Amino acid sequence: MQISLKKGRELAQELESALAAEDAEVVVCPPFTHLSSIKTHLRKIKLGAQDLFWEEAGAYTGEISPLTLREIGCSYVIIGHSERRQYLAETDKMANQKVKAALAHSLKPILCVGESKSEREHNQTLEIVEKQLNLALEGVSDFAELIIAYEPIWAVGSGETPDPSDANNIARYLKQVIEKKYPKQNKESVRILYGGSVNGKNVHSFVSQEDLSGVLVGGESVDSDEFIKIIKNLM
Repeated sequence: MQISLKKGRELAQELESALAAEDAEVVVCPPFTHLSSIKTHLRKIKLGAQDLFWEEAGAYTGEISPLTLREIGCSYVIIGHSERRQYLAETDKMANQKVKAALAHSLKPILCVGESKSEREHNQTLEIVEKQLNLALEGVSDFAELIIAYEPIWAVGSGETPDPSDANNIARYLKQVIEKKYPKQNKESVRILYGGSVNGKNVHSFVSQEDLSGVLVGGESVDSDEFIKIIKNLM
């Protein structure tokens, strides 16, 4: 989500003040150009990036390396967001390379998976998210530092959301895929988020589901009042 630096600073300050007593893990992922400045305003809140490139250095104009993100102070990074898949032709192979790069540099990946409206209408949701998950985690030996965000493409920015119980069923299926791939992984430690038109009114209906651990917030995250309401309604 793109915001001005001034608005980003104001939002960070308001969140820090409002959430000092809240028992919730909050991560903000501003544009690359704002990371350093916003980091100076964060205490309780963690810093993440909206993307990264899989190489540490080289002639990759316009990309940002995991080394740079660590130097700035990031601890999380979003990978495979639906908008990058849709508008920038990001593939599961690219997501896989980014996941590996993030883990190699102690960044926690928030890996996004989700189906299109057409795929949903053709009952392909489980097939699609399983394929995306398996391809993105190919060659990844340990799941412990990963977070998965179920982010249906058709819901992002549309104001539409799946029924919370449907989202929970998909989260449960993703956990089954993960448990099969990583049999030593503690089931209770697998974190699945829901993303797609999350707001202060509907957030509790998602996080109250058994297999959903939190939310990935898009447009509403740049409205400080709404974002604070979302976080307070997590409880």
